[in-house]
Amino acid sequence: MQGNLPPEAQEKLEQLQDLQEKAQTVAAQKQQAETQLTEAQTALDALGDIDEDTTMYREVGELLVETDYDDAHDDLEEKVDNLEVRADTLEKQEERVQEQFEELQEELQNMLGGAGGGGPMGGPSA
Repeated sequence: MQGNLPPEAQEKLEQLQDLQEKAQTVAAQKQQAETQLTEAQTALDALGDIDEDTTMYREVGELLVETDYDDAHDDLEEKVDNLEVRADTLEKQEERVQEQFEELQEELQNMLGGAGGGGPMGGPSA
């Protein structure tokens, strides 16, 4: 049926496919941000159980560099805050893309006569 679509419907279909790809990308980014957030929160919680005088190291590229408790704590708190904002932003973006997808899908269905749903009275018009 796609080969017989009017040009406007074909364009809407392509837009739907683009939105679907965008939704998948945003979902993957959100999942990654949420995973990083969980890891950072876990590290921050673990840091709370460590004596402040304990020697600590931070990974910098391929190296481990000594750091102090306060710097590690502040950096982790900042990372958690930034990741929370990122995850929230991606959540909102995901919702917007979903809304756009649903609106475009409805437009396409209306353009194609309800996508097999028949007319408003349940049957084809004469």
